[in-house]
Amino acid sequence: MIRVNIFYGSVTAPVRWKTRLWTAIATWPNAAMTYTAPVREMLFAIEHLAELPGIARLPGWEDAGLDTAQAVLAECARFSEGVIAPLNRVGDTQPSALIGGQVRTTPGFADAFRQFAEAGWQGLQHPAAYGGQDLPKSIGAACAEMFQAACLSFALCPMLTDGAIEALLAAGSDALRSTWLPPLVEGRWTGTMNLTEPQAGSDLSQVRTRAEPQADGSHRITGTKIFITWGDHDMAANIVHLVLARLAGAPEGVKGISLFLVPKRLPAADGRPAERNAVECVSLEHKLGIRASPTAVLQFEGATGYLLGAENCGLETMFVMMNAARFTVGVQGVAVAERACQQALTFARERVQGRPVDAPRGAAGPWPIAAHPDVRRMLLTMRALTEGCRALTAFAAGACDRAHRAPDPETRAGQQALHELLVPLVKGYATESAIEVASLGVQVHGGMGFIEETGAAQHYRDARILTIYEGTTAIQANDLVGRKTLRDGGAAMRSMLAGIEVCEAALAAHPHAAAAAMLRGLAPAREALAKVVDYMLAHGRSDTAAAYAGSVPYLMLAGCVVAGWQLARGLLAALGRLETTDDAAFFQARIDHALFYSAHLLPRAQAWKLAILHGAESIHSTALV
Repeated sequence: MIRVNIFYGSVTAPVRWKTRLWTAIATWPNAAMTYTAPVREMLFAIEHLAELPGIARLPGWEDAGLDTAQAVLAECARFSEGVIAPLNRVGDTQPSALIGGQVRTTPGFADAFRQFAEAGWQGLQHPAAYGGQDLPKSIGAACAEMFQAACLSFALCPMLTDGAIEALLAAGSDALRSTWLPPLVEGRWTGTMNLTEPQAGSDLSQVRTRAEPQADGSHRITGTKIFITWGDHDMAANIVHLVLARLAGAPEGVKGISLFLVPKRLPAADGRPAERNAVECVSLEHKLGIRASPTAVLQFEGATGYLLGAENCGLETMFVMMNAARFTVGVQGVAVAERACQQALTFARERVQGRPVDAPRGAAGPWPIAAHPDVRRMLLTMRALTEGCRALTAFAAGACDRAHRAPDPETRAGQQALHELLVPLVKGYATESAIEVASLGVQVHGGMGFIEETGAAQHYRDARILTIYEGTTAIQANDLVGRKTLRDGGAAMRSMLAGIEVCEAALAAHPHAAAAAMLRGLAPAREALAKVVDYMLAHGRSDTAAAYAGSVPYLMLAGCVVAGWQLARGLLAALGRLETTDDAAFFQARIDHALFYSAHLLPRAQAWKLAILHGAESIHSTALV
C-alpha cells in the first residue's frame, strides 16, 4: 500500500518532497489509468432495455442475437483494453502536431488505427454490400462506448467516419456510393464534417464557403472551415470531407446551403487516392482536452467536390450525419463517465485516510476513504448517473433498430419518432452528466485529483467538450422544445410518458420492496415531466421567451426521468433473475444502483419543474452585471 503526504511544500526541502510525491504517483495503481470494459453491464442493457432478442427477429438480423452480441463485445473489450486504452495518456501528453504542412498523430495512433480497420470495426453497423458487418445499432453502440472510453481522442476519428457513411447512404448517388463507401466502411479512408466557419458558429445561415459548377459535373469549393475534428492526419490514405457550401444564386439562409463531398486526394482510375486536392490544413487548435485529436482549420481553394444530395438541401442531408454524431457524443459521455468511475473507485478503495464517523468504537484501521459516507455518496452518484445514461442510450439504440427493420410501417414510424425524441436527451443529458461524474472523480481523489499525473483531471478536461460540439446543450434543448414537442403537439412525448406509466404499474404490482421504493421516486418525477410538457405546449408559441428560457432544464428533467425509467425496467429484470442465478451479486448491484438513482437523482426533477414553471420571468427581468 502506497501512502503519500500530499503536503509536500516544505520550505527547507521542497525538491526532496516533490521528488518523493512524483515517484509515489508514478507507482500508484491508478497512474496507468487502466480500463476494464463493463461487458456484463452492457449485455444486460442490450438484452433488457434495447430488447435485442426482439431485434434479432427482425429481417436481416436473425443472427444478431445475444450470443453474437456477447462474442462481439468480448472481442471489442479485448481490443479496446489492449490496443486503444494504452494510448489515452500518451495522447494527452504528446498530442497531434502540424509539422511541415502535415499533421503527425500521437505515437502509436496510426498502428492502432491500422489494426482497428483490419479487424473490421469501422464497418460494424454498416451494410455488407459495402464491406460492413450490418449489425444492429444496439450492439454497435456498446462497442462505441468501449472505444470512446479506451481513448476518446482516438475514437473520434471513426465516429465521424460513421457519420459520413450514414450521409452517403442517405443521399449519395449510386456513383458516389460505389466510389466512396467501400474504402470508408473498410476503414481505409476516414470522413469529416465541415460546418463551422470563422463568422458562422452554430448559426449555419451565415455560411460563406462557395461552390462553383464545372463542366464535368463536379464543383470547385472555396472557403475556410474551422473546428474540423480529425481534419487532417497520417492514419489513412485519404480523408473524405463533407462540406457545407453555397451555389451562386442560392437562397439566403439555411435554405440555400448545399452539401459537397471533397476528398483530400482525388482517386485515380483504379480507385486509389492520387492527386492532392486543393484543401490544406493551415493550423491546429490547442485544446483543454481531447488533445490527441487534431482539430483543424481547413482552407479550400477551388478544391474539387461532388454534390451530395439535391442542391440547396445540404443542411437536411448533413442532419443525417449530425444526428448520428449527436447520438454517439452521448455515448462518449457514458464512456468518459465509466472511465472516471473506475478510476475513482479503485483510488477510494486503496487510499487510506481518516477514521469514518460511523466506525465501530475500538475497531482498528487502516480505513480506505471508500468507507467515509460522503465518499460513498459521490461514488454512488457517479455509478448511478453512468448506468442511467447507459440505459438511456441502449433504449434509444433499440428504438433506432426497430425504426429501420420493423416489418409494419406503423411500428417503424412510432419507433422513429421515439428515437428522434431521445437523441437530444442522449446527447444533452448524458454529456452534462459526464461532466458531473468526472468532476466528482476529481473530488474523490482530493488533492491528487488536481495533479495531472494521477489522470483524474484528464477525464474532466476531455468531458468538457462533450456538451459543446455537435450542438451545445442549449441547441439540443431548443430542438427538444421546437421540433420534438411543439411540432407534433406533444404526441411523441406523451406516448413516452404513457410508457413510463406502464412501468409504474409493473412496479406497483411487484411484491418486492425494491419495486415499491423505485416507484416512490419514478412516479412523482414522471408527473413533474408531464406538467412541464403541458407548460411547453401552452406557452411554446404564445410566449416563446418563457418556454425557451426553460429549455435546458426541460431537457435535463426529461433525460433524468427517462434514464430513471430505464433503470426501473432494469430493476424489474434484475428482480426476476435474483432467484435463478448463481451470480446474485451482479443483479443486486443493478437493483441497488437503480434505487440510489431513485432516491438521490430523480428528486432533481422537482427542482427543474419549479425552475421552468416559475423561473422564466427572472431570466428576462434581472439585469446582467
